[in-house]
Amino acid sequence: METEVRTLSAMHTPGAVLLISCYELGHRPIGLTRPLHALKAAGFAPDAIDIAVEPLDTEKVARALFIGISVPMHTALRLGVHLVHRIREINPDVSICMYGLYATLNADYLLSHGVDFCISNTRSEELVELVESVIQKKSVERLDDSISVGKLPPLQVYAQFEDKDEMRTVGYTETTHGCKHLCTHCPIPPVYNGKFFVVERDIVLAEIQEQVSQGATHITFGDPDFLNGPTHGLRILRAMHEASPNLTFDFTTKIEHILKHRKHFSEFAQLGCRFVISAVESLSETVLTILEKHHTRADVEAAIDIVHGAGIALRPTWVPFTPWTTLEDYLEMLAFVETHRLVYHVDPVQYAVRLLIPPGSYLLNRPETKTLSLTLDETAFSYTWEHPDARMDELHKTINALVENDARMDVDTLDTFYRIWELAADMHSSRHTPLGSRSKATHPPAPRITEAWFC
Repeated sequence: METEVRTLSAMHTPGAVLLISCYELGHRPIGLTRPLHALKAAGFAPDAIDIAVEPLDTEKVARALFIGISVPMHTALRLGVHLVHRIREINPDVSICMYGLYATLNADYLLSHGVDFCISNTRSEELVELVESVIQKKSVERLDDSISVGKLPPLQVYAQFEDKDEMRTVGYTETTHGCKHLCTHCPIPPVYNGKFFVVERDIVLAEIQEQVSQGATHITFGDPDFLNGPTHGLRILRAMHEASPNLTFDFTTKIEHILKHRKHFSEFAQLGCRFVISAVESLSETVLTILEKHHTRADVEAAIDIVHGAGIALRPTWVPFTPWTTLEDYLEMLAFVETHRLVYHVDPVQYAVRLLIPPGSYLLNRPETKTLSLTLDETAFSYTWEHPDARMDELHKTINALVENDARMDVDTLDTFYRIWELAADMHSSRHTPLGSRSKATHPPAPRITEAWFC
């Protein structure tokens, strides 16, 4: 009987379970919100820390029996590994679990470097089941039932929606898990193997309503591809609009889905869509084939017409530095951005993105990749590669430094864009110079989230 009482106390004691998020693109981390709800529903009183916007609370770490670290992306993982060492200094005996896409991809390394468990957490119940199995074995002598736990930072401390002089507080949700596509450079296929799962509509709507009550006036749908399940997504959008007619939103989807579901974009606009993110990645037929993106340059141009024709902004993302991207390809990308008046639709950091090849990447199965001299850098959680044209590696270093400095100095995106173009053109030793005007009047502003995208 005594053992049973102590077990129940451990499971329900405030702060026994601590979840930590390291970074989720500037929005309130769903890697905390959904597991927190699931743990509370299971009878736990979990606590949380988002080190992207608040300091590490050593008292929370010291009293925890189980710590889950959310690592849905590469940046979060690198931060999380440093965090593990700090946690072990504070609380040597705590059970540590890393969960998320990058935990699964790098499990072998993590389990040999201070982490006790690695799970994908494709569903929150997976984490709950693990917590239940672990925490029952823990002592509860140092836990305090009077501690208040579970509050996340307010939405206002996260990235905001910005469009000209308009600012909106951003909430975040996802309507699906996984993706039915197998783009070779994406970390999702090795975990989900081309499958995706919908999140119940009532759960998503409840998450939205909760954030609206906390001040959200714009919602980011962070699904890997919102139009994997277009009917599901539309039902959620219609219900959201009916409940909160002034709420705006953005989502991410593939170029091919924009073409396939073009009939819906006028309704998306009516329901409050302000911009759409799409992973264009490259205009090179060679690179697009290797990445298995299943779109062409002409498709990208058609998608721009569809989205902009509906009164929505398209924000393309790029992977401009790959082993197969030529200097001519890079210059062509810049010319494309200028020609289609997309300068303010692209965060400058996009022009410095270098292809990441993590362990388990589908890129490793491509014949073009097998010819490269790849070296696994375990501490960086990726394979290193060199471009056959040394100028491209030099350009990447130069552009990366330029973008970081300009962001620090708050340089206008337009100025940064043309400085990048000049550097690339000079390296090409050609007269490949900007085609149009550098005047802001010729480059329309675009709505955005104030956190620049990177992985």
